[in-house]
This record gives sequence, C-alpha cells and structure tokens, in this order.
Amino acid sequence: MGALRASGCIPPVHWSRSIAFRYAEAVDLEKHPQQPAGTARAEAAAPALRASDADRDRTADVLGAALAEGRLDAEEHAERIDAVYRAKTMGELEPLVRDLPASRARDAAAPGGEEADGAPAENVVAVFSASVRKGRWRVGRRTNAFSLFGSVEIDLTEALFRQRLTTVNATSIFGSVEIRVPENITLRGSGTGVFGNFEVVTLEAADPEAPVVVVNGYTVFGNVEAKPRRGRRVADLHARLRKRLG
Repeated sequence: MGALRASGCIPPVHWSRSIAFRYAEAVDLEKHPQQPAGTARAEAAAPALRASDADRDRTADVLGAALAEGRLDAEEHAERIDAVYRAKTMGELEPLVRDLPASRARDAAAPGGEEADGAPAENVVAVFSASVRKGRWRVGRRTNAFSLFGSVEIDLTEALFRQRLTTVNATSIFGSVEIRVPENITLRGSGTGVFGNFEVVTLEAADPEAPVVVVNGYTVFGNVEAKPRRGRRVADLHARLRKRLG
C-alpha cells in the first residue's frame, strides 16, 4: 500500500476526504438546488412590502365576506380585523386570509383602490365638519367613512343594495360615525375603541337572501355606532319602487 501511494496510484488521504466532501456537496445541491440570488432577495423582500390603507381595507372586505358566509364566527372575525388594522406589511396581512377561498384572497391582494367589479369605493369624509349620505342611492360593495373632529352619518334605510354583501370601514378620531340600516337585513361587525365607543347592534335577517352589512374599523377618543332604524324595511322600499316604476 505504501509503495502504491508512493508511486502515485493511490491519492493521499486528504485528497480522498476532499473528493468525498465535494461529492456530498453535489448530492445536497441536487436535493436542494440553489435559487438565483435575485429570486431569494425578492422572496425575502416580499413579506416586508409596506401595506397601504387600501390593502388593509381589501383584506377587511375578505374577512367581512367570510363572516357573512359563516366561514368565520364573530370572535374570529374580531381578532383578525384587529390584526388587519395593526398590520404594517403585506406579509402580516397575507396569513389573515390564507385559509379563505382563493378567489377572495386574490381579490384582497389585487393592487389599486378599486373593488373587484371595477367600481371605486365610496369615501365619506368629515374633517372639522359634517358629512351625510342618505336618501335613495345605490350603495357599493365598500364605503369608507372617516371623521376627524367631525361627524359622518350614513343612512342605508332607503339605499338600493346591488349586491348581497356591503362593507363599511369606519374610522373616527375625536369625532363620530353613525350608520343606520333597515331592520330586516343582517348587520354584523367588529372594531376597536381606544378611549372611545365602538358599537354594532347585530341583526340576523329571517330571509337568507337579505343584504348583509358588515361594519369594521376603530375609534380614538370618538364614537362609531351601527344600529337598525325601526320601521324601515328594505323589502318594502323595493316593492314601492317597483310599483312606482310600473
């Protein structure tokens, strides 16, 4: 053996170890191929992408739809909504809708400030002022209400619902947001009050096809209320409208 090694027919021990190490490394690369540096950096950066208010609102819409469909109960919905409005990055938002239907999760991740059907969300804003939305109007899928040292009133008792689920995202800072709905629809919601009041009087409609209104949001030194207006029924309004149109 010594003669063979001396003659160069058997490589030195440190050569054998080096070859064995390189072989093991090659096998490991086959099992776990390396990704291009750019791809790895992109994947690492994606969760850190900052979330916008529109991103948080779209995620809240997905959770509202899940609540309306019975996929989440009120407690789960409240916990997730609270996490939505605390989220700073897209990586924090994505897990909140990961276990919900893929089509809705895609809608939540879609860029831009428009609804899934292309219609923009309606904004009702009051800054040191008052803003009122009432009467007969076609309510969209999502309405954003914001009050800063002001008051916002959204009256849905005469509204025409063109879809089953309507989401209202309400934010009140040293102000108030009041939402009134017909007494025969489903009303749900959850939010957070910091030195303020956030109150949603929940309703469950007898008709399973009745409109569903979900109110989400938070208040700081302010007030957010969503309640039914007794004596106002959405079916009655629609029947009178059909009769008038003949």
